[in-house]
Amino acid sequence: MDDSSLLLDAATVFAYYPGVQSDDSAREFLNRFPLPLIINALQTQSDVPGLENALVACLEKLFKTKLGASLIPQYMPFVQVGLQADSQAVRSLACKTVTCLLENLDNDNKVAARLISDFNIYPLLLDCLINGNEQVAAVAMDAIKKLAGFPEGMEIIFPSAKGGDTDLGIIASQCSSLGRVRVLALVVKLFSVSRSTASTIYSLNLLKLFEEEIRNADDTLVTLSVLELLYELAEIEHGTEFLSKTSFLQLLSSIISNNSMESILRSRAMMISGRLLSKEIIYSFIDEPCVKTVISSIDGRLQSLEPSDRDECETALESLGHIGSSVQGASFLLSDSSPAARRVIYAAFDQQGGHGRQLAALHALGNISGEIRSENNIILIAEAEENLRRLIFETASRSSKLTPSGLFLSVLQQDSEIRLAGYRMISGLVTRPWCLMEICSKQEIINIVTDPTTEATKIGMEARYNCCKAIQKSLNMSSRVSADPAFAGITEKLQEAVGMGPYLIRKHVEAQPIVMTAERF
Repeated sequence: MDDSSLLLDAATVFAYYPGVQSDDSAREFLNRFPLPLIINALQTQSDVPGLENALVACLEKLFKTKLGASLIPQYMPFVQVGLQADSQAVRSLACKTVTCLLENLDNDNKVAARLISDFNIYPLLLDCLINGNEQVAAVAMDAIKKLAGFPEGMEIIFPSAKGGDTDLGIIASQCSSLGRVRVLALVVKLFSVSRSTASTIYSLNLLKLFEEEIRNADDTLVTLSVLELLYELAEIEHGTEFLSKTSFLQLLSSIISNNSMESILRSRAMMISGRLLSKEIIYSFIDEPCVKTVISSIDGRLQSLEPSDRDECETALESLGHIGSSVQGASFLLSDSSPAARRVIYAAFDQQGGHGRQLAALHALGNISGEIRSENNIILIAEAEENLRRLIFETASRSSKLTPSGLFLSVLQQDSEIRLAGYRMISGLVTRPWCLMEICSKQEIINIVTDPTTEATKIGMEARYNCCKAIQKSLNMSSRVSADPAFAGITEKLQEAVGMGPYLIRKHVEAQPIVMTAERF
């Protein structure tokens, strides 16, 4: 067996050994096949079938050991060459090796930063990000994010001297659409590292790259990719503060209101807007006209949709529900003489509008009514509360059910998905005395929410139980209702149901004799 065959066999065994390799096994392997020999074989014998893949997998596992990682500083020229290799597998290995280096230098960040600078590693990582295949781009991004985790690394990524071949703004302006999307994806990754990193990105005006890309909406797929990245930004804890200082909300509103835009782009713009306005903190940074513009654009879109536009309709309702999950958002939705919540409430009790539409509306109403908020934040300002009550009574009067209690019961008599959303809605609404009276006036509602056999799934059982608890709590807090002899039976029934817990428990379980036949051989 020649040397390359021996190396191939040994590397394959080492690479695909199940579990993590120890330092001892790494040392034993390197005693047989020194690292210079492996690197030389990787560079000169790539034509040997299977050898490159085996060596790449072997080195990946080797550098993840403490011993292997300690050797990386001595082989930085190999990393430098690997980042420029024609082989995508070797470039991927080199990127992962940089990550191993940054993770295993015993917190000596200055040494890591010096090695990255001396061997010009960061520009090569950027090239892998932009020009590598999907896997190479992903591992390059991971390495750069790891580099951003300490001050010396941040200075490499965002040097005090602006411009140059690593300026992300300049790079984005010069590369292909795919490259630009990857640069923006890197910005999102870096933005998530810490608030200070996000502040640096904001101060360097890199968030403008997203705006520019969205405004130049020539390619639907590219625009959708950028909106997806913007959605990720909105989900980052400190993202809300910085995004609110930009014109993103106005830009999203214009997309939502633009009939010539693709439906999928409008839907994504609605979801991002909803996510941003669902966070209470954003109302400290944006003004009332901005909020109303966003809500008006979603509400206007919902009003203009045809019955066939089911997906976009459901997205609009879901987005309004996200906005309504915050106190400020719910107050805005229920403000004015013709509030945006009107269409949510109408759709929540409209069985003719389609299952998905009603389901989305019920969940949205559950959010608006406060089911998702903390106990102290369920009740809204007086105007919003009055509009909420008025709209529900108005919806009932226009239906065959005539009363809100009739509407609630009709929801609970539908399929399990609708019932689950109905439990959430009632759990939020029942905090209001007028709703509590409606619930308690309908014995059928109490029967459904107190019956542990109503639901068959865990999530359904828990939603029913939470609804039952919410009704009981509101009943106990309402001296007017709890003191009424007519409701004595309801109070007792709720108390018994809550005591049983969310899951099916038989009231009387008696010991049963078990008769077993004798085992025969």
